[in-house]
Amino acid sequence: MSKQMKDIIIVGFALFSMFFGAGNLLFPPYLGLVSGQNWLLSIFAFVLADAGIALLVIIASAKCSGSLDDILSRSGKTLARIISIAALSCLALLVIPRTAATTYEMGIMPIIGDFGSLSRIICSMIFFALTLVLTIKGSRVIDIIGKFLTPALLLVLFILIIKGIITPIADPNPAQLIDRNLFAEGFTQGYQTMDALGAASMATIMLLSLAHKGYTDEKQKISMTIKSGVVACVFLGLVYGGLAFLGSTVSTMFGTDVPQASLLVEITNLLYGYTGKAILGLIVALACLTTAIGLTSAIANYFAGITKIKYEQYVIGICVASTVIANLGVDFIITFSVPILQLVYPVLLVLVLMTLAGAHIKNDNAFKGAAYATLATSMFNILYSLTGICGFINQIPLTDLGFNWIIPAVIFGLIGSFINIGSNNHSQKAES
Repeated sequence: MSKQMKDIIIVGFALFSMFFGAGNLLFPPYLGLVSGQNWLLSIFAFVLADAGIALLVIIASAKCSGSLDDILSRSGKTLARIISIAALSCLALLVIPRTAATTYEMGIMPIIGDFGSLSRIICSMIFFALTLVLTIKGSRVIDIIGKFLTPALLLVLFILIIKGIITPIADPNPAQLIDRNLFAEGFTQGYQTMDALGAASMATIMLLSLAHKGYTDEKQKISMTIKSGVVACVFLGLVYGGLAFLGSTVSTMFGTDVPQASLLVEITNLLYGYTGKAILGLIVALACLTTAIGLTSAIANYFAGITKIKYEQYVIGICVASTVIANLGVDFIITFSVPILQLVYPVLLVLVLMTLAGAHIKNDNAFKGAAYATLATSMFNILYSLTGICGFINQIPLTDLGFNWIIPAVIFGLIGSFINIGSNNHSQKAES
């Protein structure tokens, strides 16, 4: 195997692990449960929306040298910086702490029991001490995850999945979810993982790692980043498919009201008995640790690039803050993170897709129109979910799927493309 191919696989493995957090572990088995014999259809849609969108973000990020600000820049420098800071601050203060909280509640507590707040505090301190040690050297993050942690994670995952394939728990049932399109259900679940938020910042450390390995040519780094993204998405698809199959094999045993975390615990218990708890605990711990490492490094790199504070100081700050916040519990963290993610994610996604088509969009006002329309729609969605006001937002098509921002983005993007006041012509930049 050539050195270049080996490096692509290592970087791709690292990217897989950074995407594959605890949430990604829970969605596919539940999709398999509700889809029964038709699990392939729903998981295909899930992979398309999760890994597919993440790959598009990686491609856009690579073409912008891994800069999140550059991806968003044509919507205006001020809005681009606000969205970038909001997105990464949300990841730093809400998503990263959730990895430790989830490790404790799903991975450790089922094995040792709940000994109160002291055991949670000790767990979070150990978790983020490991994150700090493995993240403090930014150029080594990809190698640490890709060479060591990802193979361990994949090994344990395949131990669980292969057992379920060789000796299925039961035959899959016809789909339980009969009042909703399975493809739409899978696509919506994949979209709601919001992995694109992490992908937008992880390209930075991927490019940094490739440069550290001696790849200095920009075109070569972009090509290798995209190929590494493909490797990550292929393995995500394989793992998601395996987990969905496991869920389908218990579709005769559980109803659609079963909690997702409980479902996975029951599956591992049926396959391995008490040993299953240890297997699941190891999977959750590795999945959460690799995600925490990747996000911490990516966020620290971004803020170090726009301020005078060093990367190492940001890593320490994120780990200390995350240790404190993690002890508030998963439910508390999710309560605060969901509205912020719902506000930032659609805008980011619109601008990423428009950046990929940038050569064909000459007027910056098209970006601005689409961005502000998406932002306004997201704000109305949040107001409705929190207060019940602004109910008119539910009249926009695709609301049930969580995509009611698409039509406003298209309409105002088109309007913006015909407004030349204050716009810049990016035809040369887009074509270069």
